[in-house]
Amino acid sequence: MRQGKVYYKNHWAGILTETNEGEFVFQYDVQYVKDYPNDFITFTMPVSMNPYTEKRLFPFFEGLIPEGWLLNIASENWKINRNDSMGLLLACCRNCIGAVGVEPIPDQDGE
Repeated sequence: MRQGKVYYKNHWAGILTETNEGEFVFQYDVQYVKDYPNDFITFTMPVSMNPYTEKRLFPFFEGLIPEGWLLNIASENWKINRNDSMGLLLACCRNCIGAVGVEPIPDQDGE
């Protein structure tokens, strides 16, 4: 299981998880829901206590991943398969241009 802390405008907004079954879950943080009920990270995921679940990486997060020559550089330098969307997101999207960033959460099992 891989996870990343999602930040919106420098505020911790929630957790993005890739489960061991290959599903993706985004859950807004409880405090974020209370403090910023109208500051959604994307129109398709309004602020809610309910988790969002998809069988593939959410299109919004997929859009944060570099493309073209920059994707080639990232993939080669970090030895990440170009098809590993979650791996690329966690490696490349800490300081994205724009309001959203994703910071990797170390695996509890040390994997």
